[in-house]
Amino acid sequence: MKLFSRLFMLSILVLTPALTARADDPAKKEEWKQLFNGKNLDGWTPKIKGFEYGDNYNDTFRVVDGVIQANYDKYTKFDENYGHLFYKDKFSNYRLRVEYRFTGQQVKGGPGWAQRNSGAMLHCQDPKTMGKDQLFPVSIEAQFLGGLGKGERPTGSMCSPGTNVVMNGKLITTHCINSKSKTYNGDQWVTIEMEVHGSGTIKHIVEGQTVIEYEKPQLDPKDMDGRKLIKDEKNLLLSEGYISLQAESHPVEFRKVEILILDK
Repeated sequence: MKLFSRLFMLSILVLTPALTARADDPAKKEEWKQLFNGKNLDGWTPKIKGFEYGDNYNDTFRVVDGVIQANYDKYTKFDENYGHLFYKDKFSNYRLRVEYRFTGQQVKGGPGWAQRNSGAMLHCQDPKTMGKDQLFPVSIEAQFLGGLGKGERPTGSMCSPGTNVVMNGKLITTHCINSKSKTYNGDQWVTIEMEVHGSGTIKHIVEGQTVIEYEKPQLDPKDMDGRKLIKDEKNLLLSEGYISLQAESHPVEFRKVEILILDK
């Protein structure tokens, strides 16, 4: 009995450091970084169609009560003033988590398809290289859509301004591919994650459910804006880029924007 007790205690002493090391291993912990500080737009810069990079036309992007707003109360009419709010750093392998909701009414002049429509743009071109009248950055879009009170309108779909992707081994040149998410009506908050693995797989995850998956994001040589960025015709893949939040004529709020850097 004494021998058994000694062996048991010895095994505990041997295993405990290993278990403790695993539990305390910082590489095993998820370290999310807040990209939005909840107070102001530090680290973020707007690019609005028709205006230079950094010109926040009509105070489109602002922070109110701890959320980022794309707000149109200073507009009399929307004139294709599509806006994108860019974060200052580039990323390659990461998970981006955003909480968003649509509010109010679409500004006069906004197109029908843009009602309750926004998004997070991934692998964006450098915003300083965008033309003054360029509508959208060359990027991959995780599209945010709100329900219109009738019919289905899934969120988390994929759109590809100036780019293409591969799905199920096939090059996809269609501009938008619908996700399989449910429809979110009203002004409710929705959480979406985008898991990005460089030029590999990208997943959109809405409220914990993967709703679309694709791979090999790449520049589109047939698109005017995408073609300008091609340096090597034999390698069109995008492995990194900037992140931006979109304003397309309907008021939208973002109360959390955070990122988890992944190993390559």
